[in-house]
Amino acid sequence: MSPIRRPHREAGIDLNRQSSTSSRAASSASRPITQGVVTGTPTRPPLIAYFATAVAHFACSRCSIPRVAGQRRDAEGGRTPGVAQAVCVGESMALFVPAEPGPARQVRTWRRTVGGAESNVACHLVALGVPSRWVSAVGADPLGAALLDELAGAGVDVGAVRVDPERQTGLYLKEGDAAGSTVRYYRTGSAASAMGPDLLAGLDLTGVRLVHLSGITPALSRSCHDLVTALLRAPRDGRIVSFDVNWRPKLWPDGDGPRVLAELAGLADVVLVGADEAEALWGTGDPAALAERLGNPPAVVVKRAEHGATLLENGTSTSAAALAVDVVEPVGAGDAFAAGFLAATLRGDDPRTRLRSGHLQAAATLLTHDDVAPPLPADVVTRLLRADDADWAATRLTADGLVPA
Repeated sequence: MSPIRRPHREAGIDLNRQSSTSSRAASSASRPITQGVVTGTPTRPPLIAYFATAVAHFACSRCSIPRVAGQRRDAEGGRTPGVAQAVCVGESMALFVPAEPGPARQVRTWRRTVGGAESNVACHLVALGVPSRWVSAVGADPLGAALLDELAGAGVDVGAVRVDPERQTGLYLKEGDAAGSTVRYYRTGSAASAMGPDLLAGLDLTGVRLVHLSGITPALSRSCHDLVTALLRAPRDGRIVSFDVNWRPKLWPDGDGPRVLAELAGLADVVLVGADEAEALWGTGDPAALAERLGNPPAVVVKRAEHGATLLENGTSTSAAALAVDVVEPVGAGDAFAAGFLAATLRGDDPRTRLRSGHLQAAATLLTHDDVAPPLPADVVTRLLRADDADWAATRLTADGLVPA
């Protein structure tokens, strides 16, 4: 992929990179299936019935962040599986979710996992075949060690993470259902909030094709804001810098969020934002109006939840409907979408495939209570990516598999 040259945005993003194994073509899509029986009279290979596979797949995904067999954190706290193609920078925290039913005030058993927009994206990217590194800081405490172990176990390179002996690792509690989640953060004064531009001095970006950032990090402290700004202003050297707005009003009590996030997003090569976020921040969810408001970044992706997403890239607009899903919980789906879209971008896929790849990764996460879920089975992904609009619209993803919508 050739570098994005911002003074010549009409050149856009060169997507002529070789595709990875997960995106290579298989058979064409067909009519939706139910109970393993093809409906209608298909003339092409059917979408496979994978009820047993899906049940095992999603049962596993509820356990924790998907682990990569044989991976562990070494004595220095990192892992070197090869040169990272993506670097994700930002805070992650210990995440506690109820391990039993009932109101949170009555829950006595909680399950600890890991949560954080940028590390979520890194985990998804690794699962999608993109070697990734997470850059951040944690406390010298059990939660920080557990966080590093879990992310390294998922295949993420954590060798560049600082361990702060003075500050603690942040944590948050999540209680939710299909209608949404209540999230309670305990992150003030965390180790990650002390990150700053000095972190870049030891950051090796050799071979990195993507740097991923979010609008959460600059809200944590002035030094974190300066770190994000420095990354966005740094020479590209062939890299793409993506910026997921991730609007969190409570992190911006002074009201500066709309201005600051617009300035930062305008420096990125790929901007991802929900239509509802854009409306709240800048008064419009229209992709063209939003791109103009942000100074016309090379690529802007506007997500409209179950209504799909639109990519405006160098003046050309492409939309893709979302896949119908039986939602367990929506939190985490945005990070999954970002990873699916970005992985497909690095593969050199066409705009519709990139958007659908985001939808499919989000769909897998929507079926769990966790922020990260494994990708759908590769053969199902391939066939859905190749499906025509009618087949795509006629398919619904449930915890039991694919069924007619």
